[in-house]
Amino acid sequence: MKKTLILLILSGTFIPMIQPQGADLKEASYYLTARNSQSKLEYKGRLAFAPLDQPDEHYSTIMVDPTKTFQTIEGFGGAFTDAAAVTFSRMSPAKKKEYLTACFDPVKGNGYTLCRTTIESCDYSDESYSYDPVDGDKDLKYFTIDHEKKDRIPFIKEAQKIANNSIKLFASPWSPPAWMKSNNDMLYGGTLKPEYDQTWADFFVKYLKAFENEGLPIWGITVQNEPMAIQIFESCVFTAEEERDFVKNYLGPTLTKNDLSGVKLMIWDHNRGIMYQRAQVVYDDPEASKYVWGAAFHWYTGDHFDNVRLVHDVYPGKHLIYTEAGLGRGTLDDPATLNEWDTSERLAKSMIQDLNNWTEGWVFWNLLLDETGGPCHVGCHGLSPIMYDRRKDELVYLNMYYVFGHFSRFIKPGAKRIIASSNDDDLLTTAFLNPDGKVAVVILNVGNKDTFFRVWTHNKAVKALMPSQSIVTFVFNN
Repeated sequence: MKKTLILLILSGTFIPMIQPQGADLKEASYYLTARNSQSKLEYKGRLAFAPLDQPDEHYSTIMVDPTKTFQTIEGFGGAFTDAAAVTFSRMSPAKKKEYLTACFDPVKGNGYTLCRTTIESCDYSDESYSYDPVDGDKDLKYFTIDHEKKDRIPFIKEAQKIANNSIKLFASPWSPPAWMKSNNDMLYGGTLKPEYDQTWADFFVKYLKAFENEGLPIWGITVQNEPMAIQIFESCVFTAEEERDFVKNYLGPTLTKNDLSGVKLMIWDHNRGIMYQRAQVVYDDPEASKYVWGAAFHWYTGDHFDNVRLVHDVYPGKHLIYTEAGLGRGTLDDPATLNEWDTSERLAKSMIQDLNNWTEGWVFWNLLLDETGGPCHVGCHGLSPIMYDRRKDELVYLNMYYVFGHFSRFIKPGAKRIIASSNDDDLLTTAFLNPDGKVAVVILNVGNKDTFFRVWTHNKAVKALMPSQSIVTFVFNN
């Protein structure tokens, strides 16, 4: 059998990636990342399928049926925040190349293809700023994205080159300009003043056309980041009814009038907890619903995975995208940062559950932060899958980078979810049929014991040992 061998070296970690070509269902490639182990997306070899007509309910088994398909994947990735862009700009050329390859190369890296960015500033910006700070400028004569041309746009363009222009970019506002708001401040919540509803809709159009003029068309937008949160940083409150009416009467018609109806418009962009109610208010109004492609959501207040499924079950024609996962707090001087398996496990668990409940893309928060967990203009100290130590010009790869790669490397845009059924409560799983015909099965062991298990499909099975607190991906031809 012909094989293509790709050797990827990341910060001292040797990751061989062997991809089968033209094989039938005889063997499966097997990749492992485990807690307290040197295994980081480690290729563990090829396992042979053996005939097995009937799985045993007492033997841990993942049962895969590629003949039953569900939603189609848009992609996986992270956020091009100001913090990420500023940090990237401070790297040496060699480290920039290493970072871009690790994240965006579709063969050698994690292959990110769905990424978020912010409209104006957010908490993870080195300063608070607006594209139009001029009071009362209803005609937006002073609108400019010059701030983004310094660091953010160059960063996105470099990533697009490595990704072969495959990144779908979506954008979210944290706050309108201060003069459009009830509290006259981009920070601390407040609401959009009614007299600026149309101006704020026009602002979106200005943004979309400005980025398009830079050669970076925006795939999608959300109406408002976390519209129920009053934060010490940029924030703005919309009730469900206010969001519905803004979409119905202003944003939707304005996008359509400006030939931007193809931009994917998403509502909510907040936690799973009340996402059904938020979706119901908008989707049950036909005039608002016709403008909305789907709902975006986060993970900050509990799991509530069933709520994701309920939104799909009631509104199957609408789409679901997970848009922000902040990955905890820390700095590179904190030893706990380098052993954040609990966060990595939560990341994998959430991805598996959301994907199994009809989510079509999954995006974590900052693509990159420095050794302090910033920069951040309100003093936050966060983690990103890869962090950059400016003092040493060094990239530090956390467990979550490899865990995320178990999904983004092997589940490609256009992949369709298929049946993946587990009979072991400690083994969580999801599976996808890729456009090239290969099946990718991701399995997370949340238990505290090593477990022998099988992957069963088409009356055949492979058997392997999975360490406690680990994640594996199997890849085989359908």
